[in-house]
Amino acid sequence: MGATAMQPAEHAHRSLLRAFGSLKKVMEPYFAHFGISRPQWAVLIVLHRSEQEGGGGMRLRDLGERLFIRPPSVTGVVDRLEREGLVARSKTDDDLRVRRVRLTDEGHAMIERVLVVHAREIQAIMSGLTARQQATLARLLDRLDAHLKTFNADAGGARRVRNDETLERQVKPCEK
Repeated sequence: MGATAMQPAEHAHRSLLRAFGSLKKVMEPYFAHFGISRPQWAVLIVLHRSEQEGGGGMRLRDLGERLFIRPPSVTGVVDRLEREGLVARSKTDDDLRVRRVRLTDEGHAMIERVLVVHAREIQAIMSGLTARQQATLARLLDRLDAHLKTFNADAGGARRVRNDETLERQVKPCEK
């Protein structure tokens, strides 16, 4: 497989990364207006949705899985939210070692403040595409997401490579 065969994939990959970077640049000041970060919003909205589904808070592990981030990162974000009074941790009755994270009254108020304008913000961001293009983009990203979930995340980043070669054979691992 030559370099020209990889050009569309490489272009799509770079475009996706560039668009994600641009989205972060737009969303960071938006959330800063509310005094929170984008990762903090992600935790808050996941907790909010969990409550709407009948949950009584979430374990850090479950929160990390829903957010697709590692436990230490979740812990850091939750620590900051807890210091700001937006979430609280409590022990569970069935296992005193496990703590559940839940929204506080202040956390609920923050969710309400953001949600008042959030749909308009998302609409403004996506207005560069027609409704049909937005639907196509959503469908393509869902398809890419499903494909990426088939990769072996436990292989330290190693992925399937064409011609039955593994990434480990193509690239020497870094030595520590």
